[in-house]
Amino acid sequence: MPSPAWDDLDVFVAPEDFGVPVVLTMQSGAVRSFSGIFDDPYLNAQLGEYEADTFRPRVTCKESDVQGVARGDMVVVDGKAFDVLTAPHVDGTGFAWLELAPTEIAG
Repeated sequence: MPSPAWDDLDVFVAPEDFGVPVVLTMQSGAVRSFSGIFDDPYLNAQLGEYEADTFRPRVTCKESDVQGVARGDMVVVDGKAFDVLTAPHVDGTGFAWLELAPTEIAG
């Protein structure tokens, strides 16, 4: 879905504000660089007497930057590597977010 003509989406993910550099490596070997907003919220879920403490890292970016991204691709944000867990979640405004999981860079 194209973004509204009156919005410059780059303003929202600009490194001068909230954006950080993101490097995406797809399973095909293609590499893309763009800016996104990284978030790593803490989640404390309770089910009866049990608790699950977890983190839910994600990066929000322009939908056009993550077209074709799939589970198994890799994202590096501020030097930290993450595996992409799902296809992009598109919100209908020109933005999408990727659900991530921490990983180790093989070296």
